[in-house]
Amino acid sequence: MPHSFGYRARTRHMFKRGFKEHGPVKLSTFLINYSVGDIVDIKANAAQQKGMPHKFYHGRTGIVYNVTLSAVGVIVYKVVGNRYIEKRVNVRVEHVRHSKCRQEFLDRVKANHDAHVAAREKGERVNLKRIPVLPREAHTVSITDNAPQTMRPVPYETTI
Repeated sequence: MPHSFGYRARTRHMFKRGFKEHGPVKLSTFLINYSVGDIVDIKANAAQQKGMPHKFYHGRTGIVYNVTLSAVGVIVYKVVGNRYIEKRVNVRVEHVRHSKCRQEFLDRVKANHDAHVAAREKGERVNLKRIPVLPREAHTVSITDNAPQTMRPVPYETTI
């Protein structure tokens, strides 16, 4: 049972760097552009202690509302009791990365647009809605050249 209640208490595994990812922060981290409205994931980088978010926000996704030279402000919604509270967290860019949560949606939008343009040129309609996987078609299993097999459990044997 822990007896310390510090700012980084119980973060031994949470803040550790990944396999073969130790050492200083890569310079490409600072070349990424963030703009207001971007969806970002907060993931604390233990190599840089300055501007590190609280452990609660590690792994959370938020929206950028402010951009400075070396940090970004992120809006994160926190559940407190029976309501959501909007929290504004200022985090350095080392602890933030663009989220991929909308990538599948954006890919689908682009594919739908291309399919719509192609169908428009041919003069036909195309269904762009997602269709759930349907049940398999009904079929009959024949027992010719496929004899039924009786399955029973194998008795436990010790080989000592």
